[in-house]
Amino acid sequence: MRFEFATATRIIFGPGKLREAGVLAKDLGRRALVVTGRNQGPAERLMALLRKEGIASDPFSVSGEPEVETVKQGAALAKEQRCDLVISLGGGSAIDTGKAIAAMLTNEGDLADYLEVIGSGKALTTASAPFIAIPTTAGTGSEVTRNAVLASPEHRVKVSLRSPHMMPKIAIVDPELAYDLPGGLTASTGLDAFTQLIEPYVCSRANPMTDALCIEGIRRAARSLPVAFKKPHDAAAREDMALASLFGGLALANAGLGAVHGFAGPIGGLFPAPHGAICAALLANVMEGNLNALRRCQSESEPRTSSPDHESRENGPLSPTLSPSEGERETGASGSTGKMRPSEAIRRYDEVARLLTARASATADEGVAWVRNLVSDLQILRLASYGITREHIPDVVEKAARASSMKANPIVLTPAELAGILERSL
Repeated sequence: MRFEFATATRIIFGPGKLREAGVLAKDLGRRALVVTGRNQGPAERLMALLRKEGIASDPFSVSGEPEVETVKQGAALAKEQRCDLVISLGGGSAIDTGKAIAAMLTNEGDLADYLEVIGSGKALTTASAPFIAIPTTAGTGSEVTRNAVLASPEHRVKVSLRSPHMMPKIAIVDPELAYDLPGGLTASTGLDAFTQLIEPYVCSRANPMTDALCIEGIRRAARSLPVAFKKPHDAAAREDMALASLFGGLALANAGLGAVHGFAGPIGGLFPAPHGAICAALLANVMEGNLNALRRCQSESEPRTSSPDHESRENGPLSPTLSPSEGERETGASGSTGKMRPSEAIRRYDEVARLLTARASATADEGVAWVRNLVSDLQILRLASYGITREHIPDVVEKAARASSMKANPIVLTPAELAGILERSL
């Protein structure tokens, strides 16, 4: 068995840990660009902590999903103000923006030189400027990943800036920062965290380290997401969700994802829908679709066809996965590089169900039902709410089939299977 595991240089977890941000930053720089989301309250506290340690700061606010132009503006401001440190305080949008800005402070050329799909895809050659990530939501796990997902409205697509050089120097995970998160955001980001625990556990790049993180994260999220939604100041629930999100980020960065994120990238580029909300609307139907495909594969007398061509890489290991042999239908991996029988992938879905329901006899189908009920209880909108119709299905399916996240799905889904999943999510 062979695998690699990489993460932020330091992870600092615990209630009230934001108070240590100034002292921690003092060793990394003297002037910080502070990248924030819409909520400016925690940012004011952070900048006060920086001033106390003699660190100057310049605020930079991100509204909505991060865009390529947003990163260019932030990098220009940071260079103009001679910032030698970047700190992101916010959700995944703020953290991804800060991560990309830090990379562009030390690497020459235009951002487009380094972007996948719409750019040249050149490798970053220099370590990013020191970067501290402080999440205020429990969902993306971006504080411990090595990529930034950016929207390009011009191309109607989301693309990644990706490099081992982009790992944060410090991740400060303070569960108290999510206390005032609105219920809708608690729900959608929490289900994003769920997705980023379930997909790496059943994916083709799973390994023993990510398995352990996923199992513990799923258990914590299952018992605490409903509580955090109803009681936002419940300290134990917020702590569980912060850990679940962190574990999901660690797992996806070192294993991979699957069809939920294979859909989420193209949909996010085509429609004004938040990433977490897309994942939440898709999760149960993708689980069901994968299970149906795995069972059909088990019962077929002859192997099914192999995967569609994949052109780009995922939020996972930098090494490629094996391509399916001619005439084979690819299933997931036991470890980082091999394949496993459909029965093993189904067994993993059974284990997910046991973690979700806390019942030793639970089956994969009961796990799907549990997720579906949770999505309903958390009042998640269906994809049609964002303007997606049946007429869009062929275009979305075509793009999703080529998405890098699909490469780690536990089984290759046919266009008809992908279309069925999407239609059931509208």
